[in-house]
Amino acid sequence: MPKCPKCNKEVYFAEKVSSLGKDWHRPCLKCEKCSKTLSAGSHAEHEGKPYCHKPCYSAMFGPGGFGRGGTESYKY
Repeated sequence: MPKCPKCNKEVYFAEKVSSLGKDWHRPCLKCEKCSKTLSAGSHAEHEGKPYCHKPCYSAMFGPGGFGRGGTESYKY
């Protein structure tokens, strides 16, 4: 039996969700930052951990800077 990467318990076929190349329990597949429950394939990944696209992933790992676009300064 595969083990869930979050809780380390066995994942049975009826309760498994496959994402990031691993099998998860449905309630265990959550955003690492805000703990929002995610659905398979509709989230971002960083260093093997799931994150919701907005706002967590984009705020943590997206381009930074200030302003709303244009010629302002940004860091990448």
